Amino acid sequence: MAHSLSAQKRVRQNEKHRIRNRSVKSELKTEIRKFQDLVRDRKVPEAKAALGKVYKALDQVAAKGAIHRNTAGRKKSRLTLQVIALEKGGATAAAGA
Repeated sequence: MAHSLSAQKRVRQNEKHRIRNRSVKSELKTEIRKFQDLVRDRKVPEAKAALGKVYKALDQVAAKGAIHRNTAGRKKSRLTLQVIALEKGGATAAAGA
């Protein structure tokens, strides 16, 4: 249990941030899952449109500090590679590279 007033405030802030981050990250995972379903179904135009939404979601979550900006960049890169592989008709696109 926190003893000082500042430590008690920090506990309250941490709880508030944890709840917000959990919600934001859950929404992000949902967007990524929708995108990967389109890739799995080999729907190229829909996947490209969904990729834009995922990019925006990743950037917003990184800006809020829920994930690191390098993590967002890495995820965007890997998802883009899935679309490129899908366009080329590669078998790895559906595997979730």
